[in-house]
Amino acid sequence: MVTVLLFGETLRQSVEETELQLEIAGPTTVKALLESHQDRLAGLRPFLEKGEIMVSVNRKVGTLDSAVQDGSTVKITHQTNPTYEGATWHNP
Repeated sequence: MVTVLLFGETLRQSVEETELQLEIAGPTTVKALLESHQDRLAGLRPFLEKGEIMVSVNRKVGTLDSAVQDGSTVKITHQTNPTYEGATWHNP
């Protein structure tokens, strides 16, 4: 089971949940995890396509290609201006 945490009102409103527990069959990537649970995470699709999300896996900055496994925690944050590359999010 992987825990997915959503931060920011925009993402929370699009998915209508702030914390999800998702079952996985084995190690996978963040992108594959999100795509395989479209029934619950369909609201994230527009943000994924625009590149407006930031990902961390087990408290480390990650990407959609980051590996996740049973017990991992994935945090997803909405980033409205991708030119910042997360600088203000990590260093307020």
